[in-house]
Amino acid sequence: MKNKTEYAKYANLSPFELKDSLIELAQSHSDRAMLNAGRGNPNFLATWPRQAFFQLGIFATQESEMSFSYLNEGVGGMPIKAGLTGRFEHFIRQNYNTPGVAFLGKVFSYIRDQLGLDENAFLQEMIEGILGCNYPVPDRMLHFSEDVVKSYILQQMGAQYLDRDNIDLFAVEGGTAAMAYIFNSMKENGLIEKGDKIAIGAPIFTPYLEIPELNDYQLVEVLINSDPNLNWQYPESELRKLEDPSIKAFFVVNPSNPPSVKIDDNSLKIIADIVKKRPELIILTDDVYGTFADDFQSLFAICPQNTILVYSFSKYFGATGWRLGVIATARDNVIDKAIKALPNKTKQILNKRYSSIVTEPENLKFIDRLVADSRAVALNHTAGLSTPQQVQMVLFALCEMMDSDQSYKNALKSLIRRRAASLYQHLGMQHKTDENSVDYYTLVDLEHICRELYDDKFAKWILKNKNPSEMLFRIADEAGVVLLPGKGFAVQHPSARASLANLNEYQYAAIGLSMRKLAEEYYAEYKAKINN
Repeated sequence: MKNKTEYAKYANLSPFELKDSLIELAQSHSDRAMLNAGRGNPNFLATWPRQAFFQLGIFATQESEMSFSYLNEGVGGMPIKAGLTGRFEHFIRQNYNTPGVAFLGKVFSYIRDQLGLDENAFLQEMIEGILGCNYPVPDRMLHFSEDVVKSYILQQMGAQYLDRDNIDLFAVEGGTAAMAYIFNSMKENGLIEKGDKIAIGAPIFTPYLEIPELNDYQLVEVLINSDPNLNWQYPESELRKLEDPSIKAFFVVNPSNPPSVKIDDNSLKIIADIVKKRPELIILTDDVYGTFADDFQSLFAICPQNTILVYSFSKYFGATGWRLGVIATARDNVIDKAIKALPNKTKQILNKRYSSIVTEPENLKFIDRLVADSRAVALNHTAGLSTPQQVQMVLFALCEMMDSDQSYKNALKSLIRRRAASLYQHLGMQHKTDENSVDYYTLVDLEHICRELYDDKFAKWILKNKNPSEMLFRIADEAGVVLLPGKGFAVQHPSARASLANLNEYQYAAIGLSMRKLAEEYYAEYKAKINN
């Protein structure tokens, strides 16, 4: 094993880079399986919308083969519009008992009867979309796909009262692409400049801490720290830091990563009050875990004019490989107003930047600048998420909207909470939650474990004598368990992040037992030293 000096050198390494060393160590013993609880990739997924996707693909391919059929060489053509709906309804009747087909029939009833959309035009978009036979048009998002996903976003983000027609979506390659595009476009459009202050709600997904420090941005980070003693809510004194007029933007993940707690109602009210005092403040909220929460309300619902919303379908639907996400903005927003208020010299530079894609670049909305910037402007005409990806996104969204009993959500909540209970039970502790807990991840606090299992003196000794990285390497070496360091997420105390989404219940029991064994070994070392 490593000594203290060797452990210390890992302290500033990104947790997603440190994991490779931990995995290598955990896999070095051939007599046991590695338990990688460091990954956020879930081991569950939604099956019905996938079944529907593949059945729709079969129908669409058959439709394509109606053109050029005389060639008999596997050559299809564009779907024929005339009679398309009738042929689709026949396909549903003939194959109703095939998994996914009945769901497709219900989808088109819901589109017509609940969302008030033209089911014929929607069907045509879905058929062409799943075939991937055209460029995405519009490039920001297909017309009906945007309408459907808007309805889903407003429902899931607690913003049902907002008008669907007053928000815009940009379909992107997951939350990762959303982050990269937003940072880049904010820089390109003069919304953030080197040396500017941005506030970051901590703990937080590591890239939100790392990207601002890159030479491309060189931003000054002001941490808004949540408090573990308040069940990871933000104290008002921390939120009031946002009243500083030098802070340009506030970036937050809600529910948080890794504490997995949604912002409570009181904190939402405080942020809304701050926005009234600072109407120019830009908020970026990454709400990927919002669909796991009960009665979730996004900052996008509270402060729509100030907020850029990022949402990914990856975790809730078990679709990390699909790369599905959206960026949402209100059509009336402070970001567009800030661009219009830029100095004339800056606006002239930006007008030249976008002059090849619109005749009046000064009126180009921020969300459309995101699209253009995502393809270096010159390739704007071929921007956009692939159309089959957009079709799968639509089917995911509809599956959740049509589930009035929330059966899928309840199944996932039960699954991950049983895992959490198993981990802590075998660790010898009670897992404490409240109405704001989501439990996708858990932060295993080394100091808290030592205090709960033993006493305060032992906890203080641990903090003084043990490097947190040592715990990670020892548990990887001795038990094959991979966890990520809390420090990499701006956690203020020694801890490790464990995902509750990617292993089975008995494996979390094994992780709990392994951590308890490590605590026992540390305690034996502590007792030996104080008795000598």
